[in-house]
Amino acid sequence: MTAIDRIETLLDEQRSFPPPEGFRKQAHVSDPKVYEQAKKDREGYWADWARQLDWIKPWHKVLEWKPPHAKWFLGGKLNASANCLDRHVKAGRGDKVALIWEGEPGEVRRITYRELLGEVTRFANVLKGLDVKRGDRVAIYLPMVPEVAVAMLACARIGAPHTVVFGGFSADSLKDRINDNQAKVLITADGGYRRGSLVPLKVNADEALKDTPSVKHVVVLKRTGKDVEMRRGRDQWWHDLMKTAGDTCAPEAMDAEDPLYILYTSGTTGKPKGILHTTGGYLTQAYATTKWVFDLKDDDVFWCTADVGWVTGHTYVVYGPLALGVTEVMYEGAPDFPAKDRFWAICEKHGVTVFYTAPTAIRAFMKWGPDLPAKHSLKKLRLLGTVGEPINPEAWIWYHKNIGGERCPIVDTWWQTETGGIMITPLPGITTTKPGSATIPFPGIEAELLDGQGKVVPVGGGFLAITSPWPGMLRTIWGDDERYQQTYWSKWKNVYFAGDGAKRDADSYYWILGRVDDVLNVAGHRIGTMEVESALVDHPAVAEAAVVGKAHEMKGQALAAFVTLKEGKQPSDALREELKAHVAKKIGALARPDDVIFSADLPKTRSGKIMRRLLKDIAEGRTLGDTTTLADPAVVQRLKDQYEEKEG
Repeated sequence: MTAIDRIETLLDEQRSFPPPEGFRKQAHVSDPKVYEQAKKDREGYWADWARQLDWIKPWHKVLEWKPPHAKWFLGGKLNASANCLDRHVKAGRGDKVALIWEGEPGEVRRITYRELLGEVTRFANVLKGLDVKRGDRVAIYLPMVPEVAVAMLACARIGAPHTVVFGGFSADSLKDRINDNQAKVLITADGGYRRGSLVPLKVNADEALKDTPSVKHVVVLKRTGKDVEMRRGRDQWWHDLMKTAGDTCAPEAMDAEDPLYILYTSGTTGKPKGILHTTGGYLTQAYATTKWVFDLKDDDVFWCTADVGWVTGHTYVVYGPLALGVTEVMYEGAPDFPAKDRFWAICEKHGVTVFYTAPTAIRAFMKWGPDLPAKHSLKKLRLLGTVGEPINPEAWIWYHKNIGGERCPIVDTWWQTETGGIMITPLPGITTTKPGSATIPFPGIEAELLDGQGKVVPVGGGFLAITSPWPGMLRTIWGDDERYQQTYWSKWKNVYFAGDGAKRDADSYYWILGRVDDVLNVAGHRIGTMEVESALVDHPAVAEAAVVGKAHEMKGQALAAFVTLKEGKQPSDALREELKAHVAKKIGALARPDDVIFSADLPKTRSGKIMRRLLKDIAEGRTLGDTTTLADPAVVQRLKDQYEEKEG
């Protein structure tokens, strides 16, 4: 075996945190036997979860697996909207608050399950009035307002697959997605709020619609009150349509394998991929993971901070929590507006008990310091979660101490747009957690660590694979099944390759190392960037770090580290050398960065992910690639100028 077949594992994290006894006693899952039970009869286990949903017609077969295509709950019929709303109202829980929404300017709306059902029913009739039929696609381009959930659930109610496009995306991104799935209707708004500025959604939509012939109608939500152009015969106001909409709309009986939504994820090459999720299996996994991973009870207030433009918002803002019937918080704006303690003010104000956010946000909170959360009472929090990318151990510890008060278990979750729901995670009542590890697969999920030849790596680094079908899995790439097979199923026979590297320790815990694209080949060693970044953030001066490879004559690749310092820390040549030595001491000399570049900010997408591709362009002196999805494109140019001056 060559070094290229496996990934070096360098970081050694020994701290561990068992579940607090009080938490374990009240948890949904307090007995580890659930793993063995799920393994013994996997199909029966998932069928038990599916039975907790309301079915219009029962299934006759749990799983049909013809690699790489799976069908779950064959012959069964249900409706996602009815499972999220109607069944709770019928059970006498219509007055329970479903959504606590806070707008960035500060307004608050509390919407009960009965009220949400009424809104969804009327908007479903609006869509029908615009000639949307079962199977027609509907594009949604809205800010984080309750109407985005209303629109999604209304589409689900009438059997029209929705495709949500993140409100921060450009007109071109919107156009490409609409054209790929031939959406018939676009739902947008006059604008949205972001850090006090107006996001020109309708202006962007109008630009996209110049070249989207499939769109026949545009529904415009009045969010900001800003004047926008309304094209006669095509554009109509949401509120005008809702005034005359009927308030009864029976949910369509959807086959378990009927499409629920298409969500686009960017590939490393080529056009974005339209990930297709169906109804029965997806909703089953969303429900199961929401209940067990977050240990949600009837009196919890759950806040997943993700935007609905991403899969996390689909599964853990809309479908999972509402299928479970919990109360959840939805927030429109940025975490640092009007002040950097906005998240903690919201947690205190609305009594949040379970909080789920991204490591990128946690590292930003670290940078801003512990005094901000300390200003607010966070005593109602009982469980914390992380999602989106690997969390480095020091950020985990900071989160545990300063947000969780050293009393809240942390569920560090690994999953993808393609998986539909959480795949690797602690169960907070039984799992001893380790900072930086997503621990082990959720019961009923079968993951493995493989080398380049498909052989199991019991301990050490390798490629993360899913070895059997799971209910929430993508069924194909919209309109391109060949690409689906090539992208996810061609590395090994009948095994799903996630595209991520990972390591497994002696306790069989998984440590996600990030995208294989981000694994570097330094002097014949495969090094995951996440481990080097974690070593840098372990230094008391560092808030955030991003590591990329650059061409090197002797080593093949050398490491370039872009580093953001904590408030009050100043860059210097001495600190640069100290950081290089710190990495070498922490994980070994072969991971010592050749360059350390200090930066006030790192280039991030609007969802908070660091754009390492652009950092690589800077490090190798290339022309910068596409910056249209960045939250602040100016950050890249400043870094480029700074790097060129240093190299000078």
